[in-house]
Amino acid sequence: MALEPSRESSGSLADVVDRILDKGLVINADIAVSVAGVELLGIRIRAALASFETAAKYGLEFPSGTELQTPAWDEALSAKEHCPQCEKVLPAEELITTGCPWCGWISAKARQSNPGLTTSV
Repeated sequence: MALEPSRESSGSLADVVDRILDKGLVINADIAVSVAGVELLGIRIRAALASFETAAKYGLEFPSGTELQTPAWDEALSAKEHCPQCEKVLPAEELITTGCPWCGWISAKARQSNPGLTTSV
């Protein structure tokens, strides 16, 4: 049986942009124009494309004047985890202590602290 290449057709531009912003994209280039071994022009290009959350996670510098002391920044910098059932991204503390509000998944720790909880799926 031969393996055939396949492509998922369910992906969209929004999925691609979301993935790039989630993982980040860095372009790093050095261009030099030389004549007879003498460098006449040198250009260094450094560009990063990422969400603010991803950029902060990897320690990228932000433009001067960026206000970093806001509730949105505090929330963006909090640890996040994927729900093991529905893959939604949630604050890790919320996921561990109470479970996933999207699909009803409940962590073992939440079940221990409240034995009456049941998974709603």
